[in-house]
Amino acid sequence: MARFDVLCRWTACRLQRCRAHRAAAHIKPRLVLGIETSCDETGAAVLDETGSILGESLHSQKEVHLKTGGIIPMVAQRLHKENISRVVQEALDRSRVAPSELSAVATTVKPGLALSLGIGLQFSLSFVRLHERPFIPIHHMEAHALTVRMLQPVEFPFLVLLVSGGHALLSLAKGIDDFLLLGQTLDEAPGDTLDKVARRLSLIKHPKCSSLSGGQAIELLAKEGDRLKFHFRSPMGQHYDCNFSFAGLRNQVTMAINKKEKEEGIQTGQLLSCVEDIAAATQHTVASHIAKRTHRAILFCKAKGLLPQNNPTLVVSGGVASNEYIREMLRIVTDANGLQLLCPPAKFCTDNGVMIAWNGVERLKEGKGILSHLQEVSYEPKAPLGRDISTEM
Repeated sequence: MARFDVLCRWTACRLQRCRAHRAAAHIKPRLVLGIETSCDETGAAVLDETGSILGESLHSQKEVHLKTGGIIPMVAQRLHKENISRVVQEALDRSRVAPSELSAVATTVKPGLALSLGIGLQFSLSFVRLHERPFIPIHHMEAHALTVRMLQPVEFPFLVLLVSGGHALLSLAKGIDDFLLLGQTLDEAPGDTLDKVARRLSLIKHPKCSSLSGGQAIELLAKEGDRLKFHFRSPMGQHYDCNFSFAGLRNQVTMAINKKEKEEGIQTGQLLSCVEDIAAATQHTVASHIAKRTHRAILFCKAKGLLPQNNPTLVVSGGVASNEYIREMLRIVTDANGLQLLCPPAKFCTDNGVMIAWNGVERLKEGKGILSHLQEVSYEPKAPLGRDISTEM
């Protein structure tokens, strides 16, 4: 009888396990569609909750804006409007996911160009209402900060440096929606400065740079230049905080270019013989300024006990984070201070739908910021990242 009871219990246990296994096999992973239109890239991607990219699509406006010498908001808006439906459909088709299978749609709603943000939000709200899907509004800079967690396990808290064409900021990431802002740009962003210097040097006419963005052209030519041929003062040398300023540097470079044009007897729009040297000196000064402010942020976080004792980390993202010279200078700083330096691959540093979808996945997992498809949402062209504690520096 005792053996029979044991056999019954064993059989019941096996049946229970089989039912649990079959039930688990039928549980579908949660899927998120991410949509990005904060500036001049129309991006979409479908991710599952493990971070696997099931399908993505990206339409870049770079070539159009290169011809006009900069981003014109109304042109960016028109291009987003023309391409967003196709880009989203391509991401869905490549992922083989139907709208009804999505767990949520995540879309950038802040910060960025108002006209660009408006297109992405309008399309997304129509989409979620049509298919009755939950909606997750995304902070663009938050998405940049969290992208690294899609690629490898990075525990909170960690220090974040975001540098791009529109932003420069240092922040402590304490959670997926919990950031302490340590410093930010007071005028223009580093990517904007590099682009403007490249335009002033007419680098689009250089045979090696005709298809490159301004920042890419500066980085390429700087490899062949001597940065010691020009001396540009590092910005904010007497300001002991973590804020950034690049407008003054750009003025220094402009004055140097004006002087060399007179010396060489050429008109504005013609290539100087020393463009490589100016590129090298400009890039070095930008990198030096970023590294010094980052070093100060590291010292502050250590003094306040804001970083973990074991394996403290600096995450660097944004379009300018693709610059190898800047990365190497930051590596010197992190190595000297015992921090791990993590930079997502270049394709994830620039704006894309993948990072927006991943931010949506992170929020979906924690149940934060998930809205009904019927709720009204507005975009915010200017939006800080977290609580500003920069005055404590």
